[in-house]
Amino acid sequence: MEVATMSDQLPAGVERRAFDGVERLATRGDPVYGEPTDGEWRAWDPTRSKLGAMFELGMETGLEGDDTVLYLGAASGTTVSHVADFAGPTYAVEFAPRPARDLLSAAQSRPRLFSLLADARKPETYAHVVEADVDAIVQDVATRGQARVALENRRFLADDGRLLLAVKARSEDVTSDPDDVFADVETELEAGYEILERRRLDEYHTDHLGVVARPK
Repeated sequence: MEVATMSDQLPAGVERRAFDGVERLATRGDPVYGEPTDGEWRAWDPTRSKLGAMFELGMETGLEGDDTVLYLGAASGTTVSHVADFAGPTYAVEFAPRPARDLLSAAQSRPRLFSLLADARKPETYAHVVEADVDAIVQDVATRGQARVALENRRFLADDGRLLLAVKARSEDVTSDPDDVFADVETELEAGYEILERRRLDEYHTDHLGVVARPK
């Protein structure tokens, strides 16, 4: 039986390429946050991207090139710009006006990236824009109630879709042990999702958990 390599988990359009002699994840697109470039390729920094960290750690995200993606917590576009480099229509939800302006700038050269100034806790406010049955929800929302956000947005996910969730323990409860916080979030998630894989992201992001799940 052939053993899968880490590269086998990468979607089409994401490659490992050398930048200054160091092999790094990369996508094709205009630079957004001062990342190294090599021609049309731009390095994907996993220390600034929870999804990038999940790729680096070999998690099986199920993402494929040309997938339709709903990205919750897009901020200034660091990660979602990489996603839009290889994915299909990518809906980027950000609540704060200042990073949303930077997100708009990242979207200018990416016709498949749609910026939405909205609150991920209130999916009804963008339900008229986001198409039904998206292939993946990528969530990186630093707020209390991260499981509830994922459950509220489950309505957009295809039956065979994936939730790629980065749980920030300190956003849920700064006083509790992160493992206890993660356990509580996972228990709540199970009301609407089956968890396929979980992994601490501490190598790149302290007190974060990466979760891959599918809708029940």
